[in-house]
Amino acid sequence: MPKSSNTPRKQGKVDRRLSVAPMMEWTDRHQRVFMRGLTKQTLLYTEMVVAPAIIFSKDGPGRFLDYSDIEHPIALQLGGSDPAQLAQCCKIAQEWGYDEFNLNVGCPSDRVSAGRFGACLMAEPDLVADCIKAMQDASDIPVTIKHRIGIDDLDSYELLCTFIERVAQTGCETFIIHARKAWLKGLSPKQNREIPPLRHDIVHMVKKDFPHLEIILNGGIQTVEEAASHLDKVDGVMIGRAAYETPYIMANADQLIYGDTRPVITREEALAAFLPYVDDKVANDVYVRHMAKHLFGLFQGERGAKAWRRYLSEHMFHPHANGDVIRQAARLIE
Repeated sequence: MPKSSNTPRKQGKVDRRLSVAPMMEWTDRHQRVFMRGLTKQTLLYTEMVVAPAIIFSKDGPGRFLDYSDIEHPIALQLGGSDPAQLAQCCKIAQEWGYDEFNLNVGCPSDRVSAGRFGACLMAEPDLVADCIKAMQDASDIPVTIKHRIGIDDLDSYELLCTFIERVAQTGCETFIIHARKAWLKGLSPKQNREIPPLRHDIVHMVKKDFPHLEIILNGGIQTVEEAASHLDKVDGVMIGRAAYETPYIMANADQLIYGDTRPVITREEALAAFLPYVDDKVANDVYVRHMAKHLFGLFQGERGAKAWRRYLSEHMFHPHANGDVIRQAARLIE
């Protein structure tokens, strides 16, 4: 059962004007708490969780589903291709009070494709539709989909529209589209983020042709300012690696996207807001490295940033390290 703090929430409209992409081994619960110190309103996503992990975990689903209330609004991304399993996951996860469930149809890794989920599912729109429908029927939480503009040689605009039309028949209204195709053979996941051309124009075209759907652009966005420049062409923008590698770019999101009138938080203020969480987790037997690893890019571009990163990397792996490692590192910022 979920922790008492994560009680079911009354479901309302999710504001998806800006979101941070789900990223494996990066957007864990510690990173999301840190991100909440920078932006209160941006939609955050979990790492992708494969359906069997939730259903069959010996430690119970909480290992994958627990989070802190401060993380709202928060979406759970699921990976899988078995409608029954995905439905079971949604029934379980609904008790945790997530704001959205998202189906991953965009990950291009060989391991994911071997499990018959991720981007390879774009070749099976009927199966994807069955998965989405099963997820919708299992809970009252909004279900969305994240996918590519195409895969391999199945990359025509007509096939993309056919895929969207089929999934939309389920009642799914929100499509998060990574504006690159994926090569499932011959390219690594890293190469699939860099080599296929970035086609924001394709996603803009989708919005024109499907004005009744909520279309979210993902891929290659580097700043909140750049994200805002797309909002006259799409309904929302998702920022990925840039939000993780240079997290302070998110500090003005609430002001620029949502009209918040409070001053933009400083790097030092964001770090100070995160440290009590670090201290609490360390006191509950969580290694400080699991939290410190998300802070490397906080001072990117500032004098002392290199010394900050070096100090963290040299000291956070000590078995008795605590939040003071982060405090000491911060003193190296000029």
